[in-house]
Amino acid sequence: MKAVNDVVQYILNLGPTVMLPIMILIIALIFKVPFGKALKSGLTIGIGFVGINLVIGVLSDNLGPAAQAMVERFGFHLTVIDTGWPSAASAAWAAPVSAILIPICVLVNLLLLFLKVTKTLDIDLWNYWHFIAAGATGYIVTNGNWFFAILCAILYEIACLLIADKTAPLVAEFYGLDGISLPTGSTAAFGLIGIPVGMLIGKIPGINKLNADPESIQKRFGIFGEPMMMGIIIGAVIAFLGGYGVGDIMKMGINMGAVMFLMPRMVKILMEGLIPISEAARDFLQQRYGDREIYLGMDAAVTTGHPANLATGLLLVPITLFLAVILPGNQVLPFGDLATIPFYVSLIVANRKGNIIQSVISGTIVIAFALWMATNFAPVHTEMMRGVYEFPEGASQLSSLDMGGNFLNWVILKFAQMVSGIL
Repeated sequence: MKAVNDVVQYILNLGPTVMLPIMILIIALIFKVPFGKALKSGLTIGIGFVGINLVIGVLSDNLGPAAQAMVERFGFHLTVIDTGWPSAASAAWAAPVSAILIPICVLVNLLLLFLKVTKTLDIDLWNYWHFIAAGATGYIVTNGNWFFAILCAILYEIACLLIADKTAPLVAEFYGLDGISLPTGSTAAFGLIGIPVGMLIGKIPGINKLNADPESIQKRFGIFGEPMMMGIIIGAVIAFLGGYGVGDIMKMGINMGAVMFLMPRMVKILMEGLIPISEAARDFLQQRYGDREIYLGMDAAVTTGHPANLATGLLLVPITLFLAVILPGNQVLPFGDLATIPFYVSLIVANRKGNIIQSVISGTIVIAFALWMATNFAPVHTEMMRGVYEFPEGASQLSSLDMGGNFLNWVILKFAQMVSGIL
């Protein structure tokens, strides 16, 4: 098992920018794409993800200090620290069950495809960490029950695949990503709650008449409604709330404007590599199975280039911080996952057809539930992190919006606690 774990960890340490091109190349060859074209597509997708990660790095590097400044300026005192998805992923991969769960989850996906239970072929192996985290949750709560841990991971995976299937037409219509679905665990979980919440928000008199998508905003406000300018304005406001000086406010604004300007271009590069594979897969399946449809499951990063998504995510940063303070029963101080909010709201924004006002209201409600769940999840989350992550000063427990505030993982937690009580 140690040898298997070492091999798995080596592959995972290569990161998605290496893993994804390899997966794309293999899948392209299966769908009879010529080797040269398949290799170019895989490398283009890898380069696209490098670009996306660079832009996300700018987002994280700027939002993190701004959030910390807001916390210090307004004297927020919460004892559970949101350490973000990277630490949660590290803890999941470090769990004893992680090595065996990777091949199991791949085989489950292939079996479900064969049985036509799902249409999604999840090639985003890096984000299998969400499934592993569910397994690790079951493992910890049941004091090391391997079989139950495997069951938890499979149940979580099935839920993500089914949600990805159901929302794929929405992803195609709004983001223009034909043949792509989003089985990313956090995106699916937040969408599961956020879509019905958004539909209710969209029926509220007055709010349902507000047309606040990026195109309408740009038409009304001219250059100040362009995505780049929206990023500059939102970034400047966040910096102002953090008590920044004039020079730093301007820097923050420019950096957030750069994120809004560059992210769509990085996603466009990625899509240049995806489109040939998607078309080849569709032709291959139509020739052999008629109207059988298969979606390529991708990281929700492919949706973060949309201006409505980025604007909603940025606006929710200060809202999330203030919500954490005023929400009764919450003990989580949002921090590490603030820059990941665009991933959480991807399906919500698509469902609201890019209406930023409705998306922000819906996102606020969903994040309120996420904070409560993350607070409830903190003891198990903290146990999972021991030996993997160094506790920040002043933190009594650790959690995250991505894993602890994830509805699907929270359901797994409650299921595990119920089974543990029986055992």
